[in-house]
Amino acid sequence: MNWQGKTVGYALTGSHCTLEEVMPQIQRFVDGGANVVPIVSNSILTTDTRFGKSADWQKQLRDITGNDIISTIVDAEPLGPSKLLDVMVIAPCTGNTTSKLANALTESPVLMAAKAQMRNQRPLVLAISTNDGLGLNATNIAKLLITKNIYFVPFGQDAPGAKPNSLVARMDLIKETCEAALEGRQLQPMIIERFQY
Repeated sequence: MNWQGKTVGYALTGSHCTLEEVMPQIQRFVDGGANVVPIVSNSILTTDTRFGKSADWQKQLRDITGNDIISTIVDAEPLGPSKLLDVMVIAPCTGNTTSKLANALTESPVLMAAKAQMRNQRPLVLAISTNDGLGLNATNIAKLLITKNIYFVPFGQDAPGAKPNSLVARMDLIKETCEAALEGRQLQPMIIERFQY
């Protein structure tokens, strides 16, 4: 697919252990010619973890995309009226974000951007990373699976022995999922095996 002239909203939420895995996926969009608008949750904006410092992740985002980061609800709101984004990705998309999105709660820049994208009836792609995807969050994932214009990066259990409720997307399929979403279809298979015993 030719990404020249396309604008991708790329949102990151607080599954800090997967940030290193998603950064190269952002680069793939840029290498393909897309304009990538980075959007971060409050957790990404403020939290240092054993997986890296917030300031370093933010610098990496700015360096890869060449754009300022949308980090407030106020800055995310104009994405609706401007119809700027051809496709929006939330990767990683935590269980917390999944739950709030499924229940129409808009209390972060990422959720405001997602709401704007849904308002415009444009594709919203979710790359889930949640320890309770087969637990309490299963109902929220199910609600989103049947919601128009929402697509999922193929996902599976990442550690069924140690964490039987945990689901994580194949982050290396983000770009391909977005390409399918722009054509109005879900990349298949959607439920995959991620872990070998």
